[in-house]
Amino acid sequence: MTEKELHTIAGSLEKGSEHPLAEAIVGYCEKKQIFLEKVTEFQASFGKGIEGCVSLKTQTGDAAPGKYFAGNEKLLEEKKIPVSKEVRAQMLALSKEGKTPLLFADEEKVIGVIAVADVVKATSKEAVRQFKEEGIHVIMLTGDNEVTAQAIQNQVGIDEVIAGVLPTQKEEKISALKHAGHRVAMIGDGINDAPALASADVGIAIGAGTDVAIESADIVLMKNDLLDAVGALRLSKAVIRNIKQNLFWAFFYNSIGIPLAAGLLYPLWGIRLNPMFGAAAMSLSSVCVVTNALRLKTVKLHKKSAAGQEFGAEAEQNHEIQPEAVSVQLSEEHKNTVQREEKETMTTTLNIEGMMCAHCQGRVEKALKKVPGVTEVTVSLEAKNAVVTAEDGVSTDTLKAAVVDAGYEVTSVA
Repeated sequence: MTEKELHTIAGSLEKGSEHPLAEAIVGYCEKKQIFLEKVTEFQASFGKGIEGCVSLKTQTGDAAPGKYFAGNEKLLEEKKIPVSKEVRAQMLALSKEGKTPLLFADEEKVIGVIAVADVVKATSKEAVRQFKEEGIHVIMLTGDNEVTAQAIQNQVGIDEVIAGVLPTQKEEKISALKHAGHRVAMIGDGINDAPALASADVGIAIGAGTDVAIESADIVLMKNDLLDAVGALRLSKAVIRNIKQNLFWAFFYNSIGIPLAAGLLYPLWGIRLNPMFGAAAMSLSSVCVVTNALRLKTVKLHKKSAAGQEFGAEAEQNHEIQPEAVSVQLSEEHKNTVQREEKETMTTTLNIEGMMCAHCQGRVEKALKKVPGVTEVTVSLEAKNAVVTAEDGVSTDTLKAAVVDAGYEVTSVA
């Protein structure tokens, strides 16, 4: 089997999946202009992988239909497909690099491995550091294997990792933490995260996530940035402090003003409150409470990193998470690694009408990321625009068409 045939099988199978890793593989195939075949008898096993029949075109032009599997080692064990020591060694090497290896096999043997790596945002590492400063114990729940999870843990500085978690087990892990006496906030963006988001004390969904995740969460972040979760934490603490302060001032005024207005002090000391002064005092109480509440506008949600770099809404967002597909051919004829080629890029700003909420923002971001050649997308609900970084050659008409297909209008392009 050639390298191109492996990519054809992989892309064809993954095209039917909505998993982020599948999107990375399909995007890689589209950039390499690999034609994807129709898949029949497609089935997905949550937390394990997918399978389906692909009619692979051979060099002679004949169709060679066959059943293929894509997923982790659990799926192949279930299908009784052997995994050789050589394959396991390659998977271990990829996992140590922080990549997620996906196995591809026919009904008899493993035909190849494709490793997909998420480039960790600089803001994610900073967000974990700031969570720790706030006294938060950070745990990563992941379906990846232990080696890959530990590699990410070392990169980002996460306190604890729970690896190999099936989608149905995430909610169980959250419930176990709550029963242990912890207050739990869950951050997620996928369909599989929805039960855990609903079960947590506070569910936080990424704005660009799936609809069901957004509906299940208590808080929706406007951007795909973990630092916004830190900002939400700081804002919530500031609000609680502000409420307590306002309660103090309200009780302070009323504890003095009510006895005076009722004349309780008149028999003892002859003190009573003139109605005019009572009205003024009541107004002053309201002014104090409102003024104190307005101080929330001065709360700084983001602060400088340990290196002195400014992060947050006003900082440059140049570290968007972009999946990078790395293919490793394991047939006897081919054993090599294929990495995405670096190409010249261009930046385009699309001014968009019709975005009203985080859900709209997420739809636009997803639509633009699916355009072949697009490497980075930053959608701003406030500015009502999308800044798109794409390989040279991606036309503005293609980007506009993607936004229009998502249900929104492009008013101008810069």
